[in-house]
Parts: sequence; structure tokens; C-alpha cells
Amino acid sequence: MTADSDTLLVFTNLPDRASADKLAGELVSHSLAACVNILSPCSSVYRWKGDLQRDEEHPLLIKTTRERYAALEMAIRAAHPYELPEIIAVAASAGLPEYLAWVAQETSP
Repeated sequence: MTADSDTLLVFTNLPDRASADKLAGELVSHSLAACVNILSPCSSVYRWKGDLQRDEEHPLLIKTTRERYAALEMAIRAAHPYELPEIIAVAASAGLPEYLAWVAQETSP
């Protein structure tokens, strides 16, 4: 393992599988993400505009680089059906060097 603060894991949730598939394809096709994992549906409980909400959502785990983050965020916001989408980026502090290099290669503009 090696430190690589340029690699990011970005999380977002979509309301259905079709929108998750579409967004994942767009992100990879435009080299904004090297890979997007569409995870199994989950139940989300949250407060929105004062009301308690319970929804099924499809989490996405997006692998990208710090260099591509701004464009990735813009693409998610443009395609996302939510008024306020969850977009959280976490730096990868370590990982398989060859995999991290692949992420960088696949997201090169």
C-alpha cells in the first residue's frame, strides 16, 4: 500500500436503479470516474424540510482523482434528480499502487 491523496472515493445516492445506471455510465464515459460501483438498494432515513423521510436509494461508490473532482461534482449535480444531492468525497490514504495508477490513467482529461 502507498499513500495517494490524489485518489478520491465519492459517494452519492440515486432514487432508482435506472438513474444510478445512467449516471454511472455518463461518469465513466466522460473519464470523470475510473469505476462506479452501484451498490444494493438501501433504506435511508433523514429529515428534509422539517419532515422525517424514509426512502429506498441506490448508493454509488465512485473512484476518481482530486484533479477531476470539480468536473465530476458538476456532472452529478446536472444529472441528479434530487434538489440537494449527497456528494461526499473521501481521500484514499492508501491502496494498491497499480490500482491507484489505473484510476489516475482512466480519469486523465
